Amino acid sequence: MIRKLTIIASFFFLLGILSCTKLDEKFDGNLTQSQIGAGGAGNAPALLTQLYNDLKGTFQNQDQVYALWEMTTDELIGPTRGPDWDDNGVWRVLHEHKWDGDNQRIIDAFKNLNGIAYGATDILRFNPTPSQGAQARCIRALAQFYLLDGWNQVNYREPGESVVAASKVRTGIEALTFIITELEAVLPLLPDAPATGATKNGARALLMKCYLNKGMIANRATPTFNAADMNKVISYGDQIISGGAFTFSTNYFDNFAPNNNVIGKENIWSQENVGGTQSFGIRSRWRSGMHYKQDPGGWNGFSTLSDLYNKFEATDVRRGTNYPTLNSPVNPGNRITVGFLRGQQRDLKNDTMLTDRARAPLIYTDAVKSIETGTNLEVTGIRAFKYPVDFDNELNGGGNVNNDYVILRLGDVLLMKAEAILRGGTGTIAGTYGSTATAIVNAVRTNRGATALANVTLDNMIDERARELYLESWRRQDLIRFGKFLLPMQEKPNASDPKYLLLAVPNQALAINPNLKQNPGY
Repeated sequence: MIRKLTIIASFFFLLGILSCTKLDEKFDGNLTQSQIGAGGAGNAPALLTQLYNDLKGTFQNQDQVYALWEMTTDELIGPTRGPDWDDNGVWRVLHEHKWDGDNQRIIDAFKNLNGIAYGATDILRFNPTPSQGAQARCIRALAQFYLLDGWNQVNYREPGESVVAASKVRTGIEALTFIITELEAVLPLLPDAPATGATKNGARALLMKCYLNKGMIANRATPTFNAADMNKVISYGDQIISGGAFTFSTNYFDNFAPNNNVIGKENIWSQENVGGTQSFGIRSRWRSGMHYKQDPGGWNGFSTLSDLYNKFEATDVRRGTNYPTLNSPVNPGNRITVGFLRGQQRDLKNDTMLTDRARAPLIYTDAVKSIETGTNLEVTGIRAFKYPVDFDNELNGGGNVNNDYVILRLGDVLLMKAEAILRGGTGTIAGTYGSTATAIVNAVRTNRGATALANVTLDNMIDERARELYLESWRRQDLIRFGKFLLPMQEKPNASDPKYLLLAVPNQALAINPNLKQNPGY
């Protein structure tokens, strides 16, 4: 069952071209500059707005960044449920680590991330203001960071460069160095707010990611970590924390709620969705897993794994809660409405038991298989989502829901700082979170209702990142950095070939750009 939402305008794959006008997707190199030209007539503000919008679909839809960075891990699985959700196996092979360069999820993400990077570069030839140019370069850095993390290859060209010839490619540490240099150069020129755009603190948080993962980018098989890089992580984290702009939200799920732009006090970089007017696929986060009969209706596809669910204490609010939103059902049984849905599901209007389409009880089970058959295929798997349903706009806004998508937030910053200390950085005091890895992690845990840990190690740090950041499109990167990505996991019983530390470069791209090289082993 293909549940695809609208994605960015068509692309010329080789060049990573992005414009505000629709192009036919071609692979023969016969486009001219006038064809891709200034969709916006050289209007830098309009092009920047379009760039922000194009970024949203790539991250918010369930079939691109989210699929590749989550379904390849222990946090998400896309079972084939009888005749539903097979899609020629594109979901199943991600979790089983059996993908290749023809996987449509890989093709779309690679194409669209490159398109965003090209679009950001193209803005620079239209005389943007210093702030507009800095935002475009920061967005480009984000897209290129994901390209580097996923494929270790980053297409690039200079502003105004001819689009007829193949784009050049940076790899590995060279590409990361460029990203870091760009972010540090534009940081003073970026605005302080709002969080729904590229800002100074957004750049600082992305720089933390860059320095924390530097050793992993250099050698994914056996990452090493330099104390100077870890101190950079800590320094940028302290700048964010000491600025005082971000604090723990009253409720963990406030960060993801329909009005999270107001009550989400932890969100550093997010993507604006406007209820009733404009959204970019964020509703897929709840619809992709919820059953057809659940409010407000779902697609009965994705599940999480019980191994992830079992990492949470019962008191940990991150595991799930009843989170009412405007016009949500009355929920007389106070049932969990966000987090992990497990066991018998009930009608939120009257608390009666729900059934599946065969009229069997709708009981979400811990057990789930990559290929489901038989009579229970609609109920297998715990369903997980962390964006509370915007019932008001699901009902009255034509599906254009108001939850802003979160890229970077305070909880991640604190855990990155704690990890950097564990990896050799020097502990510092910033804010009220303490100066040791244990104190910082426990500040996060106790705020979420979990008990404090006696001692924080790398082994329980990776679990804490799962608890805090599940389904936020960082898990693949985290597992590689911690040396655990290739290990067996639920519904992937064997260790993976080391080639899967990188994604396959799409075969279509290789056919037309000689500067790209297929990653080893494919």
